[in-house]
Amino acid sequence: MEENVYQRLAEHLDRAINGVPMSPHLMEILHILYPGEEAEVALNLAIYENRTLSQLREMMPDKADRLEEILSSMAKRGTVLTTQKPGKERIYRLLPSVVGFAEAPFLSGEDTPELRRLARHWKEYLDAEFGEELARKVPLIRVVPVGESLRDPSQVLPFDALEELLDKVDYYAVGHCPCRQMARFVGEGCEHPVERCMHFGTMGRYLVDTGKARAIDKEEALRILRQATEEGLIHVCDNVEGHVRTICNCCPCCCGFFRAKLGRGLQTVSSSSYVARVEEDCAGCGICEERCPVGAVKLSGDTAVVDPEVCIGCGVCTPTCQEEAIRLEVRERINPPMSLQDFIAARMKM
Repeated sequence: MEENVYQRLAEHLDRAINGVPMSPHLMEILHILYPGEEAEVALNLAIYENRTLSQLREMMPDKADRLEEILSSMAKRGTVLTTQKPGKERIYRLLPSVVGFAEAPFLSGEDTPELRRLARHWKEYLDAEFGEELARKVPLIRVVPVGESLRDPSQVLPFDALEELLDKVDYYAVGHCPCRQMARFVGEGCEHPVERCMHFGTMGRYLVDTGKARAIDKEEALRILRQATEEGLIHVCDNVEGHVRTICNCCPCCCGFFRAKLGRGLQTVSSSSYVARVEEDCAGCGICEERCPVGAVKLSGDTAVVDPEVCIGCGVCTPTCQEEAIRLEVRERINPPMSLQDFIAARMKM
């Protein structure tokens, strides 16, 4: 009976825009994240539809007296999103894999035996079946540079104007990078700062309310982006036009998306609509080659050369160039993100 519940839960979660392909790794993850009755409760929760406690009690009368406590436990664990507006009933919905139960348990920065076990299974799953899901049809995320990396700031495309996009969100939060947390828990990783994963709006509020992130303002969000650029991290956000729920600052050694892209050739990340260009006054110092996260910049003699087919337009190569010889320019063919409706249609499983 128990295994049948987890099988059904896997099928339920796989219907999301960001699904979960069946795998022994997945079943281990589900057993850790949905212990006991929480797996049964999860089967009665929708991913994209809010339900109140009253509605859920009617759906699960045998658990009615314990249901609020169970849902609170799930929210703290990172599998259920919950929020409450003034004068309204608290609502609940099931978190999908991304952005959701893949990241939420690690965002607080805690180090527990359970999280270390979970990290091992997630790393195996990311390097196997889940990598295929990240690349299915349309990548979930896209690269977006900050304006300082552009040769001509007036060339910032509307869908890449981060400061304007951030003006549209009503709540800001930052947590610890799940990918770097997982990597450290399995003895891998790097020395990049960890508190670099930003979430906005309802997701941000939920993470702060459950102790998984801290609230920030727009100025700190922009400061984090500038620091991340200097640190050599890649800015990525939702691959949807005019839509910014999350901005991650990724390193290719830990990030599940970039590990799948660079290690397996999967199209898990959409490149930005920019490409790095090198001017004649390049001093040939080689720092841009060292900083490029995807190996798109190489020294040829005393000059850096960019392979435009490999360049993802992140701008990581630009801040350390003293001559300002390498900067981003708009590609001849831009790559705008889809509308939300088109994105959902492309990603949703039938």
